[in-house]
Amino acid sequence: MELIFGYLLIFSARIVDVSISVVRTLLMVRGKKIQAACLGCIEVFIYITVLTKIMGQLDNLGNLIAYSLGFGTGQIVGIFIEQKMALGDATVQVITKEDESQLVELLRGEGFGVTVIPGYGKNGVKQILHIALKRNMLPKFHEIMEEFDKDAFITVMDTKSIRGGYMQRLKRK
Repeated sequence: MELIFGYLLIFSARIVDVSISVVRTLLMVRGKKIQAACLGCIEVFIYITVLTKIMGQLDNLGNLIAYSLGFGTGQIVGIFIEQKMALGDATVQVITKEDESQLVELLRGEGFGVTVIPGYGKNGVKQILHIALKRNMLPKFHEIMEEFDKDAFITVMDTKSIRGGYMQRLKRK
């Protein structure tokens, strides 16, 4: 029983420290230095604690398997956590076959700031809608687009920071 508890402890600790590592890395990329540094301290503490247990028993295959599986699982859990946190900003570009002016009014009515830029494609001029928003508002944006034009061409890009412009608080329904 103690052996299985040890494996579970190693597995769980690796999930936690690798999940923290994933979130910490994404925070660093987004310029959140203090939060990333704090998570880094916790991550290293857990990592060193688990590594000490592993290094003392390299001949124990169960420990190595638990360590490896915890690492892989931690990657998945970390990405899931970061997606749920939806930290940061995004830039969205939309090209629709529907009437752009209606979509612009709809998006602006929901509080999104929209800039319209002429684009020159294969079939002539199309309007490109350029929208800067918080990542946690992407589900609301996609919901609107699904209702308006589910076949619209949409690109979503991570944005390091947004400064100035029109960014109103989005209306809550």
